[in-house]
Amino acid sequence: MNTRHTTWWENASTDEIHHRQGIILSNFLKNRVLPFARYYTNVFKEAGLEAGDIQTTDDLPLLPFTGKADLSETRDFVIVPDEAILKKQWSSIKLALRHGPQGAKRLLERELRPIFMTSTTGRSSASIPFVYTQHDLDRLEISGRRLMEVCNSKPEYRHVNAFPFAPHLAFWQAHYAGLGFNTFTLSTGGGKTMGTDGNVGVISKLNPEAIIAMPTFLYHMLQEAAEQNAQWTHLKNLVLGGEKVPEGMRRKLRELCERIGAEHVSIMSTYGFTEAKVAWSECPVAPGEASSGFHIYPDMGFVEIIDPATGQRVPDEQPGEIVFTQLDARGSIVLRYRTGDLIEHGITYQPCPHCGRTCPRLLGKISRVCDIHHLNLDKLKGTLVDFNQLEHLIDDTPGVGAWQLEIRKHNDDPLEIDELIIHVVALKGASNLNKTIQHRFQQQVEITPNRIELHSWKAMRKLQGVGKELKEQKIIDNRPKGPPL
Repeated sequence: MNTRHTTWWENASTDEIHHRQGIILSNFLKNRVLPFARYYTNVFKEAGLEAGDIQTTDDLPLLPFTGKADLSETRDFVIVPDEAILKKQWSSIKLALRHGPQGAKRLLERELRPIFMTSTTGRSSASIPFVYTQHDLDRLEISGRRLMEVCNSKPEYRHVNAFPFAPHLAFWQAHYAGLGFNTFTLSTGGGKTMGTDGNVGVISKLNPEAIIAMPTFLYHMLQEAAEQNAQWTHLKNLVLGGEKVPEGMRRKLRELCERIGAEHVSIMSTYGFTEAKVAWSECPVAPGEASSGFHIYPDMGFVEIIDPATGQRVPDEQPGEIVFTQLDARGSIVLRYRTGDLIEHGITYQPCPHCGRTCPRLLGKISRVCDIHHLNLDKLKGTLVDFNQLEHLIDDTPGVGAWQLEIRKHNDDPLEIDELIIHVVALKGASNLNKTIQHRFQQQVEITPNRIELHSWKAMRKLQGVGKELKEQKIIDNRPKGPPL
């Protein structure tokens, strides 16, 4: 029986949310950030600000943004307490009065000593470590439990965490979600550890109610299960992370679930990033209904949406770039961090029409600024290509199974024009797929792939690196000396 208790973040009014966030933020800056985080101590000093100048989240624009390039000196973003200052703080004195000097010391070490680390994937830049204290791991359990609740899971469900074993947020958020929700969770390590067949075999034996995985790997896994006539009849929830989940991918996942005996499966996408040290989820919706949006925990972080060109905040439910401020983290922290992620319909504080929660929600598709590139598709000029849009276009094309978009130089000559090649597996019954893809490209993005190559499922798994790569390769840049996507 699910004994979930509603907490304030789920049903508070917008005014109450902002009021509580202001209190949490003010205490965070005064007692932990400015005394002990070198980078932000310098930021406040250069801006002529003190902790008391930031009383609410509306005051945050007084601070400059933090960008990815700023994170190169990772130690400067870690809360490293000065013992002399820590002892004089009223919060430390209260701990000593209540628990004695040694008890207070143990509690402060639990709160402030780094004991764990994740890192960015290094997809477009060098990998950046983020450290956690026990305080952060406790928060990871709490946020994980909330993920389970938002996804409408139940403690008696059996969960499979098929994210790859790695020091990345996705795997550890899923791991701590199982602990925080006090539910059975089997971590398989994804394809790189057990391979697709190994995962299919263990899931067939377990017959779980929920699978947590990357969409591309899960798609291959379900395809393999269907080919083996497996029956995963208990499956109710698919929770996806690490990649975009276009409607076309959701449709294909549902069709495969029906083939393996799992009808009425809910598919939820999650959104998170290393610097947030937390992930958020959609809640379940019926097939064909609009996404609920990602439910944000307002006691853990504050999200603002800005115009990426001007840096100014935009009104609610307007598109822009996601900027994130931690409110109660320890270890590595960020304030006003520009994610480089664009949200299609911005943020809303209106109650969720599906679950009724009043916490803030991010609405619409999320795309990455770094996935918009200039390609030299002819001799005369460069063309701005949004690969976020191409991913949705290909996934939503009827008849397309798995796919990979490859960028090459003509004749592998660095001085030649760029070429776009679509590698694709045709679903059973698909006809004239080449013409369909060409037409959709011309109609929606006004560019044309140079070639469309059809492959078997086995060949596509090899191309995408299923079972070999930590993250399946859906877009690959094979240009000589070309920058990675």
